[in-house]
Amino acid sequence: FKRTVPVGIEHGTVGVLDKDNRLHEVTTFRKDIRTDGRHAVVEFGVSLMDDLARRDFTINAIAYHPVQHAWRDPFKGADDLEHKLIRSVGDPNWRFQEDYLRILRALRFSARFEFKIHARTLEAAKANVQGLAQLSAERVRDEWFKGIATATRVSKLLALWMDIGAARIWLPELREQGAGSRELKVLDKLPRDPVLLTAFLARDPASLLTRLRCSTKDIERARAIGQWRDKYPDPKHVPAVRRWLAETREYADDLLTLLPTGPAPSSLLPKVVRSIREANDPLTLKDLAVTGDDLLAAGVRPGPEVGGTLERLLGEVLEDPRRNTKEYLLSRV
Repeated sequence: FKRTVPVGIEHGTVGVLDKDNRLHEVTTFRKDIRTDGRHAVVEFGVSLMDDLARRDFTINAIAYHPVQHAWRDPFKGADDLEHKLIRSVGDPNWRFQEDYLRILRALRFSARFEFKIHARTLEAAKANVQGLAQLSAERVRDEWFKGIATATRVSKLLALWMDIGAARIWLPELREQGAGSRELKVLDKLPRDPVLLTAFLARDPASLLTRLRCSTKDIERARAIGQWRDKYPDPKHVPAVRRWLAETREYADDLLTLLPTGPAPSSLLPKVVRSIREANDPLTLKDLAVTGDDLLAAGVRPGPEVGGTLERLLGEVLEDPRRNTKEYLLSRV
C-alpha cells in the first residue's frame, strides 16, 4: 500500500488511505499461540484458514476477496446467518477460554440481531462464566454499555446476562425482574442511555458503576437517579414541584424520563415542570434577588449564617416566586 497510517502495528493492523483520504483498516492474518483468557499472543503471516479458525463465532469467520469476488466460509457462517444463530468456531469451551469476553459478545450479538445462541455455545458460556471475573472492569463495562446501546430489546439483553450468570459476577445490584414487573414493561421503550437504564435497573446504581470504573460524572448521575427515582412530588402542589426541581437539579429530566406512566396524578408532572421552567421561576441560590454580600451589608454575621439565611430565603421563594425581590428578601433577614 502506498499511503498508510500505523493505527495498530502491535496487532498487525495498518490504516490504508484511499484516493479520497478515507481510512481503511487492513490486518494481516494472525494465529493465537498463547492466551491467558484475557489477552492473546499472536503470530503474524499465517494462512487464511488459520486466521478464520481463531475467530469467535462462525458469522465472524467469513472472508471475501474484493478483487477475485470470492468467498471463503469454512465454518458455514453463512448458514448460521441465514438461521439467525450464534455458534462458536470449533469447541466453544476453547473459544471462551481464549478470551472470556467472548461470552459477553455472544450475549450482545444475540440481543442486537435477535439471534439464538447455539445450544452447545450457550452451555459452554454457562460452564465458563466464572472466567468473566478475570476480565478488567473497563472491558466488561464497554460490553454492557454497547449491549444496551445496540440491543433490539434491552429486556432480552438483561435476561441473557441473568440467565448466563454474568450479572451475578459483575452486576449483582441488578434487581430480579418478574415477568410482570413495571421495569420490564417499560424497559424497551426507554432511551438507549446505558447510565440511565443501569440506574433504572439497579438497587444501588452508584456501587455498580463504581465497580465498572465509570466516570465520576456518570457515578454521581446514577447515584441521584437511584436516590430520587421513587420520590416524585405531587404535581397538584406546585411549590413541592419547585422544591423537587431545586433538589434534583440537572437530574430532573432523567427522572421525568423514568416517570411511571398511567392514570396516576404523577403523569401531570411533566406539564407542571414545563410551566415552571417557562415562567423562569427561581430554583437555585443563584436565582435569588439577593447575594451573600447583600446579607453581610444588612448585618448578617460572616460564616455559616450567610449560607443558612440564603437557603431559608430560597425556601420562601420556592413557595412563592413573587417573593423574589430584593426588598422583600432583605425584610426577611
